[in-house]
Amino acid sequence: MASIRDLKKDINNVLGDLIEAVYLVEATSDKEFSKEGSGIIDNAIDTFDDLIAKVNNKDVKNRKKHLQEVRNELEAKAKDLSEKINKL
Repeated sequence: MASIRDLKKDINNVLGDLIEAVYLVEATSDKEFSKEGSGIIDNAIDTFDDLIAKVNNKDVKNRKKHLQEVRNELEAKAKDLSEKINKL
């Protein structure tokens, strides 16, 4: 299914961009490898693992609804992570 492939790409791209943003913020503010930045990166990686596992879960009754919930969760987590990045 193309939508599943696209969802996986979206998960990878969004969370990858957020991790890159942490590195950019830390590099420009002389806070390289801060605890806060590392925590955000770890959270993004855990979110990635969790969302990919949910996408790969085929034991759901309504697959389309399940994938839409995963997409909504991605948006919520990305918003939360971007707010944390802005506080760095």
